[in-house]
Amino acid sequence: MFQLLLEKVIIRITGASQGIGRAIAIECSQHGALLVIHHIGDSKSQQDVETLLAEISVIKNARESAPSAVHIGLDVTLPDAGKRLVDLAVSTFGRVDGIVHNAGIAQFIDFNAVTKQQLDKHLSINFGGPFAITQAVTSQMIAQGSGGSVVSIASVTATTGSSQLVHYAATKAAVLGMTVNGAVALGKHGIRFNAVSPGTITTSINEADLAGPKRAAMEGRVPLGRLGVPVDIAKPVVFFLSDMAQYVSGQNLIVDGAATVFYQ
Repeated sequence: MFQLLLEKVIIRITGASQGIGRAIAIECSQHGALLVIHHIGDSKSQQDVETLLAEISVIKNARESAPSAVHIGLDVTLPDAGKRLVDLAVSTFGRVDGIVHNAGIAQFIDFNAVTKQQLDKHLSINFGGPFAITQAVTSQMIAQGSGGSVVSIASVTATTGSSQLVHYAATKAAVLGMTVNGAVALGKHGIRFNAVSPGTITTSINEADLAGPKRAAMEGRVPLGRLGVPVDIAKPVVFFLSDMAQYVSGQNLIVDGAATVFYQ
């Protein structure tokens, strides 16, 4: 019998219209979660989220303990983004139990070519926005008095080297800093902070870039013999959100097929 790990748990997921975020939304829905799905709000993400909601409705109709979902399109760097996400969750479901920070940006740029504008954009989307949203979400969790879970999608680049992602890696290292210190700061309220750091994950966004010989070369660096897919990240996220991780906080789980520990 399939065990629902998130039955009636209210989860907010940023950047959920495609890729890893979409897989997280589907996996959470399959485990019975009630979802507030965030996307950027342009026409493409609107179309993507509509097909996502259709997939979730199929899951909903497949069993009695039906999940449900609402969505909102907004820029995570807006000053009121956190409040708007919290307000939607509370007005729809009555509370918020978890947040998954997945929205992000990663542009491959040589170190000395990174402009202040590009650095600021990466900082605001990958760290500043999630930090402020976490403040809003955890304030609501504290008011509810029943704890909660904050899960951030970081990156293996936060702890390993990448020649064209120094600016991006720095923002993900900041996310890990928030994870560790947030766990200490808000543990007294029963709020857990954890992170998942993906290796190379194939999505529609990088599918063309990974075509041909490059893909084979990348796969050759992974002891498990393949690149990751979005569901490989979604499943650990569900674990961190669930009661199975009720005594796990301040941790960073690297999900990369053992690539970062493969020396020779």
